Amino acid sequence: MDFIYQDPYPILKDDTQYKKLTSDYVTIEKLGDREILVVNPKGLELLAEEAMFDVAFMLRTKHLQSLHNILNDPEATDNDRFVAYNLLENAKVAIDKQLPSCQDTGTAIVVAKKGENVYTGVDDAEYLSRGVFNTYQKRNLRYSQIVPISMFEEKNSGSNLPAQIDIYAKKGNSYEFLFLAKGGGSANKTFLYQQTKSLLNEKSMTEFVKQKIKDLGTSACPPYHLALVIGGTSAEANLAAVKKASAGYYDNLPTSGNMAGQAFRDLEWEARVQQICYESGIGAQFGGKYFVHDVRVIRLPRHAASCPVGLGVSCSADRNIKGKITKDGIFLEQLETNPAQFLPEVAPHLEEPVIVDLNRPMKDILAELSKYPIKTRLKLNGTVIVARDIAHAKIKEMLDAGQPMPAYFKNHPVYYAGPAKTPEGMPSGSFGPTTAGRMDPYVEEFQKHGGSMVMLAKGNRSKQVSDACAKYGGFYLGSIGGPAAILAKENILSVEVVDFPELGMEAVRKIEVKDFPAFIITDDKGNDFFANLK
Repeated sequence: MDFIYQDPYPILKDDTQYKKLTSDYVTIEKLGDREILVVNPKGLELLAEEAMFDVAFMLRTKHLQSLHNILNDPEATDNDRFVAYNLLENAKVAIDKQLPSCQDTGTAIVVAKKGENVYTGVDDAEYLSRGVFNTYQKRNLRYSQIVPISMFEEKNSGSNLPAQIDIYAKKGNSYEFLFLAKGGGSANKTFLYQQTKSLLNEKSMTEFVKQKIKDLGTSACPPYHLALVIGGTSAEANLAAVKKASAGYYDNLPTSGNMAGQAFRDLEWEARVQQICYESGIGAQFGGKYFVHDVRVIRLPRHAASCPVGLGVSCSADRNIKGKITKDGIFLEQLETNPAQFLPEVAPHLEEPVIVDLNRPMKDILAELSKYPIKTRLKLNGTVIVARDIAHAKIKEMLDAGQPMPAYFKNHPVYYAGPAKTPEGMPSGSFGPTTAGRMDPYVEEFQKHGGSMVMLAKGNRSKQVSDACAKYGGFYLGSIGGPAAILAKENILSVEVVDFPELGMEAVRKIEVKDFPAFIITDDKGNDFFANLK
């Protein structure tokens, strides 16, 4: 048999629209017959800084067009349209580059392909990290990176470093980049399933997809750009392909395989999986059709005894941007500068929400909520306590030590969230909800002590939460995941730290809200919205 070498991922073209940042930092030198692209490392720093800045406040035109299409689809539900409209309004706010589109401004990830004839003379990762550092220091972003001091002691790095930087080699004298800012929601909804040959038939694959998309849930803020990757020379190769496919990086792969094992997109299965997602009823967070914008199904070669399958998403904060350095200069993907063009002149017509006054005793708030069924849309007004993972752990430590539940947890609803930095002159930085499921283990005990009686966050929750709400008379209210900028601008009037200030963005805060949108997801009778989906 003859030797065959195949580029594993033969991207056939690059139809990205780029903008030129500068011609500085780039020169060409001759080395024999070779043209060497000499890149001053300050150019790497500049590119990374500009990429992470743009992607925190701007989105791809294609992504915004997909949201606009939801508004015009007669099959979309009111809930689908409500979420899509809010996400477009959020993009309009974020474009002012003060409030990032999502409060979780993410882990900085850089995937690069460096040509053999590119010379920098430095550790490129250091200068790319400097660019990331600059953006997070200068802009109203959030430091989310937690570093281990020992096995169990952790601290916030205070810089959003370290970044994940993966640099690969390629032929030529160009340097190509994919920058991603991945928040905990979308990262946590990446799954690896170790399957076998038995999966590779139409019936088994269909059932597998129907079952596993439920694992995604709504915690990562749909509508999603979903990636399903079947095969891979290793589990690691599979998951790397999932990440890149969800970012649109593999959109221009071939659409059929060959004997050399090239990766390809399966367009037929993309359409099938997209239809399964539409029919799931999960919709854009609160039921409906638009669980996904689109689907990428990538088929890879595999070892005969293995069949890794990866599933992942790029969420409504679709923070992916490409860059490149060539002899002509330093370039960055052009994201949309006018998201307002995708908004309709008139907002979608929806039934009027129920207005809920939170500045009352908790028993009165509970009695009011008890009047309405799940799926009821609300507008909240009054005081809310903000607390997330570490604060919950601290309060559990207090209870375990025999101390009382803090009064603020008993007297007010608790919002699972953590803000980005506050822009000068504004009451709040971007302040959207975090994933509710991470707090599930605390609910039963906290409600037993009179706390967490009304919870506000995003995503579906476990049965232990609905059981606790039925037992103690509590409620879980769903907040739209994604539009953190508009919530900060229009719905949050003030923010005050009330406990654990040393925790930074994880500190307990008290906020005053006006017309804060929410839905009843789990009620005091044990009914759960997500449990009723197909």
